[in-house]
Amino acid sequence: MQAEGGGGGITDKKARHNVASVGIIANPSSGKDIRRLVAHGSVFNNNEKVNIVRRVLLGLDATGVETVVTMPDGFNICGKALDTLHLTTSVRELDMLMESNQGDTTRAAAQMRDLGVDCIVSLGGDGTNRAVAKSCGTVPLLPLSTGTNNVFPYMFEGTLAGLAAGLVARGIVTTPEAIVQRPRLDIEVNGTVVDLALIDAVVCEDQYIASRAIWDINRVRMVVVAQRLPAQIGFMALAGNLPLDGAAPDSGMVIEINPQAPTVLAPIAPGLIVAIGVQRHAALAPGACVAVTGGPGTIALDGEREVVMRRNDQVAIRLQPLGPRVIRPQHVLEQAAQQGFFVQGRA
Repeated sequence: MQAEGGGGGITDKKARHNVASVGIIANPSSGKDIRRLVAHGSVFNNNEKVNIVRRVLLGLDATGVETVVTMPDGFNICGKALDTLHLTTSVRELDMLMESNQGDTTRAAAQMRDLGVDCIVSLGGDGTNRAVAKSCGTVPLLPLSTGTNNVFPYMFEGTLAGLAAGLVARGIVTTPEAIVQRPRLDIEVNGTVVDLALIDAVVCEDQYIASRAIWDINRVRMVVVAQRLPAQIGFMALAGNLPLDGAAPDSGMVIEINPQAPTVLAPIAPGLIVAIGVQRHAALAPGACVAVTGGPGTIALDGEREVVMRRNDQVAIRLQPLGPRVIRPQHVLEQAAQQGFFVQGRA
């Protein structure tokens, strides 16, 4: 799933002058899907995203980041964030064709990777970050939550996120704990990886992608999660609410759904708490895969139906431990304070 592209640009400049650079991707469509109609999700409007990007830019500027590149979008989120700001940091927009779909995010992340940015700050939900992870390579991410079901991104203040991203970009905080590698799920169809998920892959009986989001649990046959996390929303909540004694901390989980089986209570969408019949659940070891049988149907990736399974397709879901690298902003800020970065008049 790695996009191809050339180097040059910021990469060459960085080699000569050690220029710190950060990419910003703000998804104008996050926080507006159909779960606002079938559940009780709040709407995250684009004006608030403008405010968050403005605060991120101020944080980056305060840490001395020289260059920021941004993804263009129809609402001009990053452009509006620059209004009234007077920054030392140089900010420019990527020169790219916009198609107003998920591909914009993936292409922007690929361009930022090829330009050699030190990290990418993303605004969106699980779906947005999945699109970034398809092409960002080893560039670390700092994902900020502005979506519906948000397991992957952080609920973290934009100013602090900008400071943390800047500290990593400039190499001021370099502790191994500053960046963690998250797992991912690879979707294999007839022996070929066709897509990925960062949080969960949900197999359902629906044969068409349609409105993408899943909210009818009666159509779900299987849930596979990349890691078992407590206190989450979405289908990850189902995994978090099931006991799994003795499983390794880096294992995922496979859950088989049967309406006739004993039920488990889980909040699968904001305000939508349902009882789900669980026939079986088991740990999924890193590198292992589970076969998906009984097509036709679809697989939802991080909350949205993406993969269509035909009747004779051989489909498997594999837990890949080497997913995207993610900045831990709280740790970064703590380390910077310990190093005295914020003390005025330091050497």
